Amino acid sequence: MNDFLTMGGYGGYVWPAYAIALVVLVVLLVLTLRGAASSQKTLDLLQQARGGRRSRRGAAPVGDEAASSSTGETGAERS
Repeated sequence: MNDFLTMGGYGGYVWPAYAIALVVLVVLLVLTLRGAASSQKTLDLLQQARGGRRSRRGAAPVGDEAASSSTGETGAERS
């Protein structure tokens, strides 16, 4: 086991390199998750300010879009 940890005399270089790489990967993961959460909050605020989420392609229209699509009106005709 000691031979594995010393890695033929290079363990003093290899193990710190692994530790630094692990720390960098963990920091990047944390920053990415924080950024994603922040972006999601911003998106939610923008969608609330807009008046709801846009419907996905193929999904049933929501709100004003549903009323106008059932009557065949376009945006220009409603205004």
